[in-house]
Amino acid sequence: MGNQLRRESQHNQPVLTPITQAMQDGALSRRELKQLMTRSNLPGLIHLFGFALTLICTGSLIWLASGTWWMVPAMFVHGIVWVHHFALQHECVHYTAFRTRWLNEVIGNYCGFAILLPNRFFRYEHCDHHTYTQLHGKDPELIELPISLRKYLWTISSIPYWKQKFIEIFAHARGRFSPIEEKFVPKEDRRSLVIEARVMLALFGAIVTFCIGTNWWGPLFYWWLPLFLGEPVMRIIRMTEHVGRPHIRDMKENTRTNLVSWPMRFLAWNMNYHAEHHYASSVPFHALPKLHRKLEGFVHIERRGYLGAHIDILSQICTRSKKPL
Repeated sequence: MGNQLRRESQHNQPVLTPITQAMQDGALSRRELKQLMTRSNLPGLIHLFGFALTLICTGSLIWLASGTWWMVPAMFVHGIVWVHHFALQHECVHYTAFRTRWLNEVIGNYCGFAILLPNRFFRYEHCDHHTYTQLHGKDPELIELPISLRKYLWTISSIPYWKQKFIEIFAHARGRFSPIEEKFVPKEDRRSLVIEARVMLALFGAIVTFCIGTNWWGPLFYWWLPLFLGEPVMRIIRMTEHVGRPHIRDMKENTRTNLVSWPMRFLAWNMNYHAEHHYASSVPFHALPKLHRKLEGFVHIERRGYLGAHIDILSQICTRSKKPL
């Protein structure tokens, strides 16, 4: 009985975060952490300018390929950049993309409209993701480890993702929320989410009506088709953050940081440093590389990047499929 009580006591002990461990070991001071948390408009505006310029360049590829089959790969390349509006929106819901609050709100709502992800709803959902990272039944953004190669490819296809997102937005427009959503959306603010969903659907309806009436299909070729073509790439990236990691509270184990090339870091707004972001979500995107250097040895790092993360995921899927029933 005594041994059991001791085991239960140890199990209930709070797990030290990598931030706390780094401070105890002298790798990071409170002053340094406070400096890293300093927010600024300038880095975000510079990054936003570069991101917009990249979108113009990839959009130009579509224009140059107009009327040829080269439009398909051009839309795919443009789509890869376009779906990274998610990375910027993610920073905005944390209010770390910019120091000025209204800039985060305006840019976040624009990004949400660009990728069909209502910004206010995403903020509530993402808050619970940080609170209950990788915990079954609590983390609303949890992506399960696929049970087979077929399910793995199905997840990457983004079809399940889009199905869920369209169900969500139409349900919210009717004032309906799932049992999981009711856990993280306050009753007093559900009306605003209903309005948000209705406004988004109304705007899309107006754009479609305009396209039909004028026979101008720019949004189809420069926005909607690239969005759907590029989303599988975002699914691949999102899976590297937590899929295949243990379903436990220990931050050293439940999240990956992926070391990737500069172009991918740029598009992701440094969210490849995902473990560091989870450990100190108030640290802006531009300070994450420095925080990463401070936490070296205290976080789970996939040095082979996104490819290495998927090799790990696939090896777990193959191992699971070989287990006897």
